[in-house]
Amino acid sequence: MNIRPIRNDDDLRVAFARLEGIFQAPEGSPESDEMEVLVALIESYENKRYPISAADPVEAIKFRMEQQGLVAKDLEPYIGSSGRVSEVLNRKRALSLRMVKRLHDGLKIPYESLLSHAG
Repeated sequence: MNIRPIRNDDDLRVAFARLEGIFQAPEGSPESDEMEVLVALIESYENKRYPISAADPVEAIKFRMEQQGLVAKDLEPYIGSSGRVSEVLNRKRALSLRMVKRLHDGLKIPYESLLSHAG
């Protein structure tokens, strides 16, 4: 096993190429151990280099609307009047905690997504 740190995208490509070659290694074999170490190194590098931030609240709402075939009017029970829904969707009004709770309870949008970038 010749494992090296992943310091750049070229190292990452080399690690992925090796991982591809040993991915189906039998459990308990040296290649299986190497695969586990490579996966940990790749994940660590990707998390540092390409962090995934929480979804923007408006994007989370729009995503749920698309998933469920909802239109702006369908959000009124959670957000308020049509004008308020429009302001939220156009980023002219922030979500209140009451709106967040209603959207979470009613549409099952995760709190993490609704509260990210809140300030």
